[in-house]
Amino acid sequence: MNSPRSNKEIGILGEQIAKDYLISIQYKILEQNYRYSKSEIDLIAMDGDVLVFIEVKTRSYDYFGPPESFVSEYKEVLIHEAGSNYMETINHDWEFRFDIIAILLNKNGSHHLEHHKDAF
Repeated sequence: MNSPRSNKEIGILGEQIAKDYLISIQYKILEQNYRYSKSEIDLIAMDGDVLVFIEVKTRSYDYFGPPESFVSEYKEVLIHEAGSNYMETINHDWEFRFDIIAILLNKNGSHHLEHHKDAF
């Protein structure tokens, strides 16, 4: 019998699923787990000429709402701050956006992924 996964294991699995998905739709992954101050951006990628900051939310159930509903306003502020720092670091001054990838893991090992572009 499989033991339940920890939240950390679920998060790591979700980030890998999201990364594989983004690569499959031709995004170029620039960073994973980019840290700035109190914030972390799960994935930073290029969608063509657009710089994309991606928050990955993974859950093994949706009793309390879909995974994307767990991105708080406070988390959005932290991601914006980290994104600004990243753009300053690489001298980026063109188009960017913030996406959420929501992943629901099923007990049978499959998953459901939703990509919310320009989420906040």
